[in-house]
Amino acid sequence: MTEVKFCGLTRPEDAELAASLGARYVGVIFAEGPRLLTDDQARVVLERVPMGVSRVGVFGDAKPEQIAMRADKLGLDVVQLHGDPKPRTITRVRKHWQGRIWAVQRVNGAEIPPAASDLFDAADAIVLDSRVADKLGGTGVVLPWDELRDHIASIRTSRTRLVLAGGLNPENVRRAIASLAPDVVDVSSGVESSAGVKDHEKMRAFRDAVMGVGVAGSGASDGTP
Repeated sequence: MTEVKFCGLTRPEDAELAASLGARYVGVIFAEGPRLLTDDQARVVLERVPMGVSRVGVFGDAKPEQIAMRADKLGLDVVQLHGDPKPRTITRVRKHWQGRIWAVQRVNGAEIPPAASDLFDAADAIVLDSRVADKLGGTGVVLPWDELRDHIASIRTSRTRLVLAGGLNPENVRRAIASLAPDVVDVSSGVESSAGVKDHEKMRAFRDAVMGVGVAGSGASDGTP
């Protein structure tokens, strides 16, 4: 079944709800943007997240050694590298940190950069997101899932997970899953009332929509996966 990641969290109550809704991942942002947190702020947001829910830190243009140090200090489980990382950057982070590394691959429309196949070989997961000028992520721009299907299938590997971001919300996430069958769906702006402030009803609706895909796929009619 597709797992859920709520990202761009800025309030501990939102992180706590994300965990209670069954999210497998919760994310905080250390890259430039409206959801940027300091290490101290991130620690407060994540302190209510129970064991079993993976803590993700999203980093932009930072040195691999610095990323590894902060990930250790904050007890992160996953480092998500934005800003079009190179495989060598992933290798450098691995030298200093033992957790999982996700690499963000931004795309213009349905064009997958040739280097994307190298990222699938180097990272533990690829986060597919929309490319928007002067912004790293959280833009709400939807990807053309159907057009991307064959391109992604040609470079996707069994060892590397596919995380789908880019404009997901409670109304469209089921169609996105049907098109690309991601391992994880990653939502931020699609469940917000304002930048960094999550709408709890939208969070529940997103979780319910994702769970509904699993129920439909299992043939169950009583809500049992």
